[in-house]
Amino acid sequence: MSLFLFMLLVSILNPVVSHKSCDFPAVFNLGDSNSDTGGYASAFTPPTSPYGDTYFHMPARRFSDGRLIIDFIAEAFGLPFINAYLDSVGTNFSHGINFATAASTIRLPISVIPNGVFSPFYLGFQYSQFEQFKVRSQMIRKQGGLLAGLMPKEEYFSKALYTFDIGQNDLAEGFFPNLTIQEVNASIPDIINKFSENIKNIYNLGARFFWVHNTGPIGCLPYVLVAFASAEKDPAGCLKPYNEVAQYFNLKLQVSIAQLRNEFPSAAFTYVDIYSVKYSLFAEPPKHGFELPLVTCCGYGGEYNYSASVLCGGTITVNGTEIFVGSCDNPPVRVVWDGIHFTEAANKFIFDQISTGSFSDPAVPLKQACQS
Repeated sequence: MSLFLFMLLVSILNPVVSHKSCDFPAVFNLGDSNSDTGGYASAFTPPTSPYGDTYFHMPARRFSDGRLIIDFIAEAFGLPFINAYLDSVGTNFSHGINFATAASTIRLPISVIPNGVFSPFYLGFQYSQFEQFKVRSQMIRKQGGLLAGLMPKEEYFSKALYTFDIGQNDLAEGFFPNLTIQEVNASIPDIINKFSENIKNIYNLGARFFWVHNTGPIGCLPYVLVAFASAEKDPAGCLKPYNEVAQYFNLKLQVSIAQLRNEFPSAAFTYVDIYSVKYSLFAEPPKHGFELPLVTCCGYGGEYNYSASVLCGGTITVNGTEIFVGSCDNPPVRVVWDGIHFTEAANKFIFDQISTGSFSDPAVPLKQACQS
């Protein structure tokens, strides 16, 4: 039985309880590139065309051809897309704010941009930004004027949904300096402890509703498949040992969320098994309307159409001819966009699955996440 079918069976045996929908007036997000709507682009180099082409018809400061899961979450509550905290131009934060930046980790990374590869805006930094934003936004509201209307109301901080999607880069930070699987596994308890500490800090600032994604099957992504080609593969063609590390991370994360739930009974913590949904796209792509799940849509070279030396939107010279690395012909049926991130179509499929509550602990739909 596939993991996807197993989770569906669990949802049948433990049906989602019907409650009145929550009225979240805002969404506050912390995370990495899976939910970055412009943080990295504001601080460093923005992604160029064909990023954004499918939905926005232009680069939209996101690492996909279109919308991300966080965009679909905002849409589900009738809210505008959540703007990045670091985006200072024409920004409206009245219905939420996004502290996520691509390449972010939970722990302070060793290799930091510009001399390294990971974002300086790790989770602890994002918490500090949130802490400052809460104070300063209310100062602006009290001052009145045009800017006051661009800030969230004070009561939104206790009524908002707080979403988290981070952790993949902490695993990558271990893999790519060539730590052993055992060494990366050994780092996971501390990574989870740091995550839990930040959740507690955010709770202490008034947050009460938490929607936490686990990490996806990193061993199915072309940037890992290419880098560790000799590793054992599973029937879906993914790297088994690397996915097992992600599964161990998720196990520890779920335990941590359960502990937080016990420690703070007045809050609602929803753990979301995004791993199972993402893995189903690689294990059973035709069933879900997808094809070539391991092959990069916007990339160049090799079995997986991916090379770390030339990325989506870049150019490469082959036999004296300059070639633009552009999109595949049909992104709506492809899973992986640029070798690291998912297409809008995949993001929409994932959102549609996780929003039902079938992959949540407790089994509550997104719109009832205030009642878990």
